[in-house]
Parts: sequence; structure tokens; C-alpha cells
Amino acid sequence: MRKYTVPNPSTAASLNNLAGLLRTQGDLAGAQPLRERALAIREKVLGPEHRLTVWTLNGLARVFQDSGDLPAARTLFERALTIYKKTLAHPSTNIGRYLFAGLLLAEGNAVEALRESEAALPGLEKAFGKKNQWTKDAARITTDALDAVGRAEEAAALRARYGVEPGQIYSRAP
Repeated sequence: MRKYTVPNPSTAASLNNLAGLLRTQGDLAGAQPLRERALAIREKVLGPEHRLTVWTLNGLARVFQDSGDLPAARTLFERALTIYKKTLAHPSTNIGRYLFAGLLLAEGNAVEALRESEAALPGLEKAFGKKNQWTKDAARITTDALDAVGRAEEAAALRARYGVEPGQIYSRAP
């Protein structure tokens, strides 16, 4: 039997996947330590700016957001988005943007949420299509932010275009 001195990246993937399952089942207390452990492994093995490390940052931020710890979530979302913008010219940047926009909206900051979600939406639609769950989530966050800033007609038009409903969540990832 082989003994690993460095954590195995497959372990991080398994932990992250199990944490995602627990999160979708509402077991946030169970998901958090698994995401934290997966993040520690990925930072050590892959580096702090690797796309999978950043994906795990977003996943941990979502656990904090769902738990109501918005300051902790914000710190992680901002860190992830900074890395995305610096290192990745990739659709993941727009996923990070719309996730952060959702947090901003939850914090009551509709103007910033609108800025981030409007920046993410075209890239997500181009990369994944109009019916993709991430695109639909970004559209829903954009429409909710538009409503919050008093632009209801624009929100209604965007809802019709993407087939989204206020407050509906289309994606559980990461």
C-alpha cells in the first residue's frame, strides 16, 4: 500500500463533491468542514490560484452565505473573483461574478449586484447558452437587482427573455 506524504487531489475532489451534496440537502454544518479541508488540500497541492482551488473558494463562500455568515462569504467571493480576473480568461470568471452578485443582493446592495450580474450575463450566455442553469441564475439575479433599483420594466423584459422567476434558484453549484 502506498503512503502519500502530500494530500491527493482526488481526496479534495471527493470532499468537495460530498460537501456539495450535503449543502444541497441543507446540511451546512456538515458541508463547511469538508469544503475547508478540500480548500486546504487544493491550495497546498494545486496552488492558491488554480481554477479548482478557486472553484472550492466559491463553494465554501456559498456555504457561508447559505448559513447567513455574509461577511465570511463576501471575503471568499471577493478573493475568488480577484483571482479569476487576474488569472483566468474563462467562463468561470463570470460564474464567480454572478455568485458574488447574489451575495451583494443578499446584503441589500442592489446597485453593485446589478453591476456584477450585468457584466457576467453576456459571457455566460455566450459560453453556455440562454437555457443553462448558470446563465439563468445570472439572469434571475440581474432581474431581482433591477427590481430592487426600481427598473421593473427592464426586469420583466429580461425575465421573459430568459424564462426566469423572481427568487428562483436554477443552480446549486458549486
